[in-house]
Amino acid sequence: MAALKILVIPGSLRTGSLNAKLAAVAAYQIAQAGAEVTRISLADFPLPIYDGDLQTRSGVPKNAVNLKRMIGVHHGVLIVTPEYNASVPPLVKNTIDWVSRVHDPQETRGQVFRGRAFAIAAASQSRLGGSRSLAALRSILSACQALVIPNQLALSFAGEAYDDMDKLKHPADIEALDALVRQLIDVSQRLT
Repeated sequence: MAALKILVIPGSLRTGSLNAKLAAVAAYQIAQAGAEVTRISLADFPLPIYDGDLQTRSGVPKNAVNLKRMIGVHHGVLIVTPEYNASVPPLVKNTIDWVSRVHDPQETRGQVFRGRAFAIAAASQSRLGGSRSLAALRSILSACQALVIPNQLALSFAGEAYDDMDKLKHPADIEALDALVRQLIDVSQRLT
């Protein structure tokens, strides 16, 4: 059997992002669990704000097609999102909006969201740990007919959650990440 492939997508481009840090920790944990991990930056897939008229005039941007194909070669996807105003940031929503518009000839629109497991996580300085953005992201992905695993991670007080080696230091956070990783791998394997 081919190696299980998991794609990790941090939903922040900010230098020193707590979510990019969590994505790195999660990618390491996924690799330790035996899966092949690809961690990307959405900075490598810049997209204009979604506009139906722009799509009609110019088609779907090449970066959306490339990102959709990258998702398509992975068995599972982890999205780590910041929380802006109690929801997902525009970068994450816009990326999903464009990727959902990619329509390869042999597929139905949005097929890339079906047939693979999605996991979601967030890191925030707040007590809620980005949980409101996770609720919004779960709703968005579900509307795309994605299978979003039940386990999720909302990392509270994320500025104090890491040791000086950038590893999670609180047992409850470590256990929550382990549970997320195990479930993502288990569901991804069952879907292959």
